[in-house]
This record gives sequence, structure tokens and C-alpha cells, in this order.
Amino acid sequence: MKKLLAVVAAVAAFSAQAETLTVAATPVPHAEILEFVKPALAKEGVDLKVKVFTDYIQPNVQVAEKRLDANFFQHQPYLDEFNKAKGTKLVSVAGVHLEPLGAYSSKYKKLDELPSTATVVIPNDATNGGRALLLLDKAGVIKLKDNTNILSTVKDIAENSKNLKFRELEAATIPRVLTQVDLALINTNYALEAKLNPESDALVIEGSDSPYVNILVTREDNKDADAVKKLVAALHTPEVKKFIEEKYKGAVKPAF
Repeated sequence: MKKLLAVVAAVAAFSAQAETLTVAATPVPHAEILEFVKPALAKEGVDLKVKVFTDYIQPNVQVAEKRLDANFFQHQPYLDEFNKAKGTKLVSVAGVHLEPLGAYSSKYKKLDELPSTATVVIPNDATNGGRALLLLDKAGVIKLKDNTNILSTVKDIAENSKNLKFRELEAATIPRVLTQVDLALINTNYALEAKLNPESDALVIEGSDSPYVNILVTREDNKDADAVKKLVAALHTPEVKKFIEEKYKGAVKPAF
């Protein structure tokens, strides 16, 4: 009985001392990586709560409105565009990993097999849409007016020899229409959720020179908080690097 009371007292003491840090994340790999570092953070006195989202809007909105402490789902170009469009002042505090964007098809094995007027689906947000078009430009499928413009849109296509038909959908929904279209540009986190293997299933995929490192984001008034600093340190350990490399087998690459 005394031992039980001691355990209860210890748990109560930890709960009283532990600082709660609530972080929004998309399911794969972000939430999985955060769940992996939970035990290490608990030892540091931080009770990490992971709130899973499947969209790219609410995680930023809720951090900006102080309903959440931080989020982990996006890259810097997306954050820059979001801040500009919404008037928010969210900031990056750490780069964690890279998820190469890839082009997938359930009908064709090679890009040059795409027929005339094939339907191609790309993300409808400015940064990932532009990113998709840049990948297709680099692969020789289309030519853009400026292949250095990360915010290129379909209107910026200068050459489209196969008269490809582009559709824009929310990134999270694209895997669901893969069998209904000829080619789909899918972010790796959503590809993994759909049980696609980016290394073997993508017809073309971004290289290691991609600037789209996924980042931990918070507000300016929270960037130096002790719990946030502890989370950054926990995410940048050799253990996390090994976890990413072994679990995702190259589909997700450590960026530290």
C-alpha cells in the first residue's frame, strides 16, 4: 500500500511540475516523430501533447490564435506565403526533415508514357502547387516561363507539348483520386498515409537539393520558451535521426 501511495504521489508531483506543450502535426511522419520524442521530453519535465490535423490551414491558424503552442507539418516557403496571405507572424525554430514531393500514377510506369490531354493533379496551395510544377519542369514534362519561381502557377506554363490538363486539389485529398487521373503530384506525408512507397512508386521525385525542409513553427512570443527549446533539442538527437532513417527508409530524410 505504501509503495502504491508513493507511485501515486510521484505521478502527481510530475503532473504538477510538468509543463504542457501542445503541438499540431499531420499524421505521417510528423506526429509519429513527435510521439517518438515524448518519453525524452517527459524526462525533461515537458508533457508533449500531439494534436493531429489532416489539413494545412488550421495548424497555423490555431497557433496564431494561441490555441496551440506550435506546429510541425510545413516548409518555409509555405509558411512565408501563409504569413503574407493571413497577416500572421509565425516563425520557424528548427528544421527537422525533408519529404520529397513525387509524381505518381496508377496507370503508367514512366512519365513519357503520359498520353496527350492526360489529367494531372497538383496541390492547390501556392507553394506546393509551384513546387509540383517545378518538378515537372525539371523532368521535362512541361516548361515554365521561369523555373526559379517557387510560386509558379498553371498560368506560368510556357510549353505544354502534350496539352496536359491540370486540376488543383487540396494536398490531403490527392491520393484519393490517384486511380481516377493520369498523374498526381503528392507530398510524401500523404503518400505514406496512402501506403505508397516514394522510393519505388514515384515516377519522379525531388532530389536532396530541395529547399523544402519541414520545420517546427511557433509564434514570435513563444520561440524562446523553455519547453519549445527542449522540443527542438529532442528533435535534433542522433536517436531521432536513426528513427527517421530506419522507419521511413529514405522516403523521409533527416535535415540536421
